Amino acid sequence: MPKETGEKLIASNKKARHDYLIFDTYEAGLVLTGSEVKSLRMGRASLVDGYVFIERGEAWLDAAYIPEYLNGSWTNHAPRRKRKLLLHRKQIDKLYDKTREGGMTIVPLRMYFLDGRVKVEIALAKGKREFDKRQTLREQQDKREAERAMRQRNRTGE
Repeated sequence: MPKETGEKLIASNKKARHDYLIFDTYEAGLVLTGSEVKSLRMGRASLVDGYVFIERGEAWLDAAYIPEYLNGSWTNHAPRRKRKLLLHRKQIDKLYDKTREGGMTIVPLRMYFLDGRVKVEIALAKGKREFDKRQTLREQQDKREAERAMRQRNRTGE
């Protein structure tokens, strides 16, 4: 059987980019059981409620939803269990220091297969206030309108 190559997206957390200002992103491996990997290969997962915390020098992904494998038996996993993230010691220490400063948190952005292995992109982020969210939406809308106007102008040839 040929080994998988390339990147295949499993789940993304679009809400995180809306609710948080993203500062740094990291790619982390994930310790999973066999039934979790089989469930992920079916493309079923959700990162919306997920968060990352650091405990005793280890990074953990908690509350990310990976449903039970349909053809699994008594060996199935718990859908919302905490899962260990594989990061370098320096990365874990840096994330721990930044989250202790206050106001910073670590959120999962997307989960994907990279050459057959499950990876999670996590980000060091700070929560947006309601005003910031509205301002971001306004900027996106203004950008869209400007692009529409440019396209319309190019079509008419003025």
